[in-house]
Formats: sequence, C-alpha cells, structure tokens
Amino acid sequence: MRQVTVPLIGAAGIWRDAARGLLAEGVPPRDVLWNAEGQGDAPDLFGGEAQAPRGGEAITVPRSFVAMANSVCFHSDPQRFARLYAFLWRLRGAPHLMSDRADPELAKLRAMEKAVHRCRHKMRAFVRFREIGDARSNRRSFAAWFEPTHYTLEMNTAFFRDRFADMDWRIVTPDVTAVYDGASVRLEPGQPAPKLPEDASEELWLTYFRNIFNPARLKISAMTSEMPRKYWKNLPEAAAIPELINSAPARARAMAEAAPTLPPIRAARAQAQLAAHKSAWVDTGAGLEAEIRACTRCPLHCNATQAVCGEGPERARLMIVGEQPGDQEDLAGRPFVGPAGQLFTRVAEEAGLDRGAAYLTNAVKHFKHIPRGRRRIHQRPDAGEVERCKWWLDAEIARTQPRLILAMGATAALALTGSGAGITARRGRIERGLAGHDVLLTLHPSYLLRLQDDAARARATADFRSDLAQAAAIAGASITGAAQLP
Repeated sequence: MRQVTVPLIGAAGIWRDAARGLLAEGVPPRDVLWNAEGQGDAPDLFGGEAQAPRGGEAITVPRSFVAMANSVCFHSDPQRFARLYAFLWRLRGAPHLMSDRADPELAKLRAMEKAVHRCRHKMRAFVRFREIGDARSNRRSFAAWFEPTHYTLEMNTAFFRDRFADMDWRIVTPDVTAVYDGASVRLEPGQPAPKLPEDASEELWLTYFRNIFNPARLKISAMTSEMPRKYWKNLPEAAAIPELINSAPARARAMAEAAPTLPPIRAARAQAQLAAHKSAWVDTGAGLEAEIRACTRCPLHCNATQAVCGEGPERARLMIVGEQPGDQEDLAGRPFVGPAGQLFTRVAEEAGLDRGAAYLTNAVKHFKHIPRGRRRIHQRPDAGEVERCKWWLDAEIARTQPRLILAMGATAALALTGSGAGITARRGRIERGLAGHDVLLTLHPSYLLRLQDDAARARATADFRSDLAQAAAIAGASITGAAQLP
C-alpha cells in the first residue's frame, strides 16, 4: 500500500507530481492511500517530458481533465485526491470519458469543480479589507479575515494581486494565509482570526448600501443564495440587513404611495375616444361632403384622385361601412362601384337588402395604394390613418343616426369597435360600437373575391348573404323604396 500526503499549499501541483509517478509505475487506485497532511516529491505529471509506465506507453490526458483537477484539488472533500486518481486511472485508455455525462465518477468531480468555482467567486465578492499599516509610509497596508467553504485562497492570489497592486495586504483564512508585499504573493499556513481595527470608510459603505437597497424588489431566498448567511458575520453591511428586511414592506408601500400614478391603458383609451366623440364635426355652412373632399388630415389625400364621401339617405335606418375606396371608386367619386361593390350589390339583392335604403360609406375616405406600372395596387390603411379619418365617420354617424351599422371587414370593425382582429370568428355578431351604436360585423366582399377555392368561396358568400339579410331585418331596410325614415 502506497501512502501519499498532499499539503494545502500547492496542492494541485503536488498531487499532479504524485499521480504521475504512481501512474508511471502502474500503481492501481486500490493500492494508494491519499491524505492532505504532508508533502511528496515526484516528477510533474503534466509538465516536461513524460516518463513511460511499464509497457512503454506515453502518458496522455485530455486538457479538460487537467483544468478540472486543478480546481478539484482545492475542494474540502478529504477524498478528492483519491477520486481524481481513480478517474485518471480509467482515463488512460479511454479519453472519451471526459465527455460522458452519464459517468457517475465524472459527475461527482464536475460537481466538486463547480463548488470550488462558486467558492472562489464568493471570496472575490465578500473579502473586506481594513487598514492596519502606518499612514506615513509610502505604501498603505491592509488585512482581511475570511472563512471560505473550500481552500480557494491560493486560486485567488493572482486576482487580488492584480486588483490591489498599489497596497500591501494579507488575507487570513483558517487554513492558508496570503501575504502581498508589492512584489510577490507569499502563501503561509492559516491563522486564527486577527483583531482588526475599526475602519471609518465602512460607515460610508454602509450608508451607500442602505441607499441602493430596493425594498420593492426584495427576494430573501435569492439574496441569501447570492450572499450566504455564513459570510454575514464578516461583512460590515450585513449588520443592516435584518433591519432592511423587516422594514421592506412598509418602505415599499411608502414608495408606491409616493410614486406618480397613470390611468390604466384601457381607461386612457376610453378617455381619448370620448374626447374624440365630443369634438366631432360641426357644420360650419359648407356641408359635410364639401369638407370631406377638402380633407388633409392625413397624407393619403396627396396621391388620391379625390375623397369619396358616403352615399344614401341622411336619416337612414342602416349604415354600411366598408374599408376605403378602391381604384374605380377613387376615379368615380362614389362608394361601392368597383368589383367588390358590384358583388355587394348582387348579394344584397339576394338577401333582400335594399341598397338605396342604406347609407353607404367607408372608414377611410381616400384611396391608399402604390403605383405598379399603369396599375394602382390597393394597400390597407394603417391604424393611424383609420383614427384620423374617424373624425368624418363619426360625423356621418351623428348626422345619420342609424338604427344599425353594418361593418364590412377588419378596417371598418377597427374604426367602429376599436378592434379589427378575428373578423371571421366575430362575423354575424352584434357588438356595441365606440359611439354607442349597435354594430353588426361581417366579411368584406373583397375577401370573397380573393378566395381561390370554390367551396370556400361558396361558404363565405353564404355567410355574407346571411349577415346582410340579418342587417336588413334588424334595420328595416329590406323594403324597396324606404329611403327615408318617417
């Protein structure tokens, strides 16, 4: 039985030396007893020329194992060296084991590596220095006491040396002490907790900590995970944590009460819509149609031939609202005369709806399009354009006072109800409009024209016909010649 002892200082290098020698001699893990109380002397396993073990084979290991071993050697588990050597013994002829996540021994070593890295991070975050040197000397001197979970001080010496190179310092732990004198870091055995003087700057740090503590975002479990309680006794700011936790609910309520308040989004929309209706068009003598034709409320008037006003009795029982004028409507100056309008007229006759008894208009009064050669390609109006043109639609509704409004398509639904979503699912329903009128939702006839499947077009046309018949029945617009209300 071989016995190998590894000290805390320089543990990674000394373990590598010993492991290389044992591996070169072909000593199996069961014949080695590892402990951490002495120091061995053997050639470096991973540096310099490798000595061949019995059989003449060179010793090679994956670099990932080297990195893992350099961390695991500083774990506090007394079996860490034995675990590393046992896995190294298996790794000699099977380097693929380093990527085998199902291997239980590798999983244990990886967990130990992760714990060491976490402890290394906690040391960097929670070491607190206090000044101990003579302020009259050229270099100031500081000391800190820390109790790490694992033996990670040696791993952190380069970090503290580079970060605090302008001062002398020492970090004392129960197992290892690091001393920096401005030139190099020296590792010594651990010491008891030293008596450190009070530091006036800690009061300033505590004031800063109190002010950045946000009681509204307090999560105690997350805080104690990132700042474990075992470190609190050595942190000056920890003295304020219990009081900050206890007062957090009251402070959060006070912050909420002092914060400026805004109306809910829906309430703000309702207020804006109400204001829009209160500021509806008022006849100044020129007439509604004349003012619509002169409209420049949005850029659509720049490229359109003309604004297309509504058409029909001013006091109609039924108002029918489409999307916007098409190419032919833009040229003719009348609504519903293009292909979609002709389809509407035909299906309306089949449904028993008298077009002449209804007021026909569009949510947007100008033709939105993009030129493509000699053609003008229809473009759907956006929400801003619908909102600007709603001024005129509201004026038409206020003047006509219809019993029912038939909204054909998503744009009309958006203008009248505030939402243009899900028209195929909403069609056939009567909803309360923004102006307080009943709105019956249906498809736009242009949608029927775009359908390529004959069966789908037939079903959609039947639904459209049913909605027109329902509108005629509700509004009383099914009798021909009844263009005016009595």
